[in-house]
Amino acid sequence: MQTAIDSLFNHPTARRIFLNLRYALAFILVMLVAYYSDIELMPFGFVVSMFGQVIQLWSFASLIKNEKLTARGPYVLVRNPMYLGRYFLILGFLILTGSWWVVILYTVFYWFYMSNRVRREEKRLAQLLGAAYAAYRMTVNRFLPNFVELANPAVLYFNFAVLRRNNGHWNLLATLAGWLALDIYLHYFARP
Repeated sequence: MQTAIDSLFNHPTARRIFLNLRYALAFILVMLVAYYSDIELMPFGFVVSMFGQVIQLWSFASLIKNEKLTARGPYVLVRNPMYLGRYFLILGFLILTGSWWVVILYTVFYWFYMSNRVRREEKRLAQLLGAAYAAYRMTVNRFLPNFVELANPAVLYFNFAVLRRNNGHWNLLATLAGWLALDIYLHYFARP
């Protein structure tokens, strides 16, 4: 079963179709979440989503893509902080449905997506960055942060110029716009 699921997530045609449809699928998901949202869960969902957004921004402010190994900021704690941040960012919205099965289904789907994408990405990074990346992989966990490294001064790295170059500010604005739109919908247009 695992092999079949992995082959689906790694199939070039399926990946291309998903890539082409991602905005339409995201719009449909947002509309479904909005329709089934419980306004009382907004504060909790917002906090979870913003927790993910903070991780994403920290990652955007630390990452030099495809040029050199990034071993600073959240990348000191875990190799894939941006995917962890994205998980929580989306999870915050889905919490609004008040449905544990939606959260569990999303978590399982995201696990397969993330683990397959990371495997492909790590293969590419190993070829691109060589021995430095191999050493990094030996010392930093793939998904589970090593909080012992919080004492490492490199964890505090955050560069606004790098954040802007990686378009992290647009990511933040899009997330906040989504929450604002959802708030307006739930307060003014949702069923009583």
